[in-house]
Amino acid sequence: MARRFTEKQGQYLAFIYNYTVLHGQAPSEADMQRFFGKTPPTIHQMVVKLAELQLISRKPGQARSIELLIDLDEIPRLLRPSIGQL
Repeated sequence: MARRFTEKQGQYLAFIYNYTVLHGQAPSEADMQRFFGKTPPTIHQMVVKLAELQLISRKPGQARSIELLIDLDEIPRLLRPSIGQL
């Protein structure tokens, strides 16, 4: 089965899943920014793209409302980004 998302998008999905499991709530965009080392606009653009692809849902104006819309077996293994990646 072909993946519906890129490798980079898969890492964001994996982060959302793992963060939610560890913390009992979805990550904020600031949490993603710290992990991936990207700017706030870059993180926001990725969240918007994942929502457009119907890989996640979110409630605008509600913090930590990201929910995954894919099967758990589609989520790749989360890799710690190295400098310059992702």
